[in-house]
Amino acid sequence: MQKTFKTLEEQIEILESKGLKITDYEKTREILFKENYFFINGYRHLLTSASNNNRFVPGATFEELYAIFIFDRRLRNIMFKNIMIVENNIKSIISYQLSKKYGHKEKDYLNPKHFRYESFKLSQVNDVIGKMKRQIRLNGKQHRATKHYISNYGYIPMWVSVKVLSFGIISELFSILKYEDQDEISNFYHIDSNELNIYLYLLSNYRNLCAHEDILYDHITQRSIPDNRFHQFLNIPKVEDEYIYGKNDFFAVLIILRQMLGDGEFHDLINEIGYEIDILDGKIDSVDTKSILNKIGFPDNWRELENID
Repeated sequence: MQKTFKTLEEQIEILESKGLKITDYEKTREILFKENYFFINGYRHLLTSASNNNRFVPGATFEELYAIFIFDRRLRNIMFKNIMIVENNIKSIISYQLSKKYGHKEKDYLNPKHFRYESFKLSQVNDVIGKMKRQIRLNGKQHRATKHYISNYGYIPMWVSVKVLSFGIISELFSILKYEDQDEISNFYHIDSNELNIYLYLLSNYRNLCAHEDILYDHITQRSIPDNRFHQFLNIPKVEDEYIYGKNDFFAVLIILRQMLGDGEFHDLINEIGYEIDILDGKIDSVDTKSILNKIGFPDNWRELENID
């Protein structure tokens, strides 16, 4: 069925027809005009019953729906700045290790022979190097540091070029490194290199989601992190021998950040999330806040993640 344009009044009527209570029509019109009905309505599942996904639970209000929308936005902002910390760290570590071992000029650190050369990896190696060269060429002229090196030295050292490379490219770059280089980088985090490969993929995926203001709470990635001590310690339930939280969801990213942020940084992250949950709890009456967190992928004891070494 073809979708047609709906006025603000018609949008409100649709919400009311599904059982959502509107207490302030003017304020609701203003919010829908500024924030977009489509995106706010994307959170309705958190206020609907399992038996009828098209009907809001009794007593649900537009203020509650909007509070969840704002909660997700603030979670995105919190996660984005912390993923950016990891992004900066891993870029620094990779550039240091490769520059130390292979040299700091593009002809050195972008030389295909310094990466995995198995036949099944060769095309990927060439593809990633090609992407890196394009990003350095296109973005390098827009940053002061890269422009400085191009103008004064004729090349961009890797510790500078990583500034203009996306996290997605860095994730791909790690996947084509020689095994010994992957291990050396992974050892810094005390993480297996195969795990770190998956971690970087998930972080890159969520980083882009946060940067583009996409809905965070129900986002699922194609790849899953391996079962680990965090799942076991938190006693996360299983369905058909698979953990229901912390595999390819928001909570999986928290598990990753627990291992890749400093203790103080992660402590601040947990407190910030807890603060936003408390604010949300004060604005939601029609459903239990725990049910919202469970739908997002949070186990009830999520705060204990900080206590796991």
